[in-house]
Parts: sequence; structure tokens; C-alpha cells
Amino acid sequence: MTNTTARTARTARLALVGDRSPNVASHTRVPLLLDALAERDRLVLDAYWIPSQDAEADGAVHGFDAVWVLPGSPYRSEAGVLSAIRTAREQGIPFLGTCGGFQHALLEYARHACGLTRVAHAENDPDADDFLIEPLTCSLAGHEAMVRIEADTLAQSVIGSERTVERYFCAYGPSRHLDTLGAHGLRFSGHDEDGHVRIAELPGHPFFLATLFQPELSGDGSRPHPVVRALARAAAEHAARKVPTRA
Repeated sequence: MTNTTARTARTARLALVGDRSPNVASHTRVPLLLDALAERDRLVLDAYWIPSQDAEADGAVHGFDAVWVLPGSPYRSEAGVLSAIRTAREQGIPFLGTCGGFQHALLEYARHACGLTRVAHAENDPDADDFLIEPLTCSLAGHEAMVRIEADTLAQSVIGSERTVERYFCAYGPSRHLDTLGAHGLRFSGHDEDGHVRIAELPGHPFFLATLFQPELSGDGSRPHPVVRALARAAAEHAARKVPTRA
């Protein structure tokens, strides 16, 4: 009698972390992207919105195959967003943070991986003594700008080029302590023409990518940005690894 191995398909579960609002363009774009991923790429994601306050609960994103922290800051709960990011980072769950998600990914890493427990986000805590995230000298709200991507990085493998033009809708970005974050393992793999950080990733993690720009706003939503497609593929791979093997 020959033993065979069969796998039962499992739909990947995606946690969308943020305070959902019809007034946030990124949030209204998500359903279009999910449909396009299913139709064009055969990547079916079972997506659940998790408000930032709900993300404070223990295990809020446990069991998901990917976590995407979407724009829409200031979030109602900074603690909830940081908790979701930390869980994804420490448990090897594929992670994407865009705009506010990028900012808070750096904040989480600074506090919990680098010991910079007092650093703050100026939008959340304007009276803090030590800022990691501050207002940009020139707001990028509604702008498109070039991003230069470092060679031999996750970002380059995903986007497939050394330069790209991306859409922004943000007014805050990283300022201090970037050398410390880099010394503790975070890699800054994309910069603007003036050398300011625009992409961060975590080598050794299955998929951990954060962008100050908003790939979800690329085009009209019918052709998902390579970053969004890469997250979907990583989620599918994570789900496949969890399917039990039958002999």
C-alpha cells in the first residue's frame, strides 16, 4: 500500500489593522484590491478589519496569515497598533505597514527591539521629549515622488527595479535614531532623492516590509501594486505551511 500526501487548500486570513473610515482613500481601495488579487492572481484572502482599540487585546492577530497596518493615523489606540506589529514581527507573520503603518513599525521596533522606550510619534504625543517620528519638512500629502531602492533587498525583489515613482498622503516621517534601528537589524531599503528613508524591512523575517508611500493607491485598484501582491503571496505561503499533512 502506497502512502500519499494530500493537502487541503486553506484560504489565507489577513488582518487589516486600522480604524476603518469611508473618508480614508486607502480603506475604500481595499475591497477593490482583494477582488483584483482573487481574479488576476488567484490569491484569495479572507480579510478582517481589526480596529486599533481591539488590537490591544492579547492574541488579536494570532492565527492570521498576514497583518497589514493601514493608513489613517492618528489611530484611536497607538498601543493596539504597536501590539499588532510586535506580534507579527516576533511570530514571523507576514507584515506590511503603509504610511502610518510604516511610521508605527519603526516606532515599535525602536521601543521593543532597540530599548528606546521613550521615543514618540509627534502626532500622537506632541509634548514628548524624544521624537522618532516628526512632521516632514515638506508635507507629502497628495504628492508623487521618486524612491531609490537598494540592491539585494526584499523591496527590490518585490518591486523589480532600482527606482519607482510612488504616491504619498502623509505629513510625518522618521527623524532621529535611525542609526540605532539599523544597528539592531532593521534595514532601510528605499530612500527619496534627498536620502530620506521611505522603505524599511527586516532581514531574516519571512516578510516584513513597511513603506511611507501608499502602494494601495497605485492606479485604479484593478492591478494591485507589486508590494500588495507580495503580501498576498506571503500570506498564502504562510497559510500553506499550516495545512496539516495526511498520509
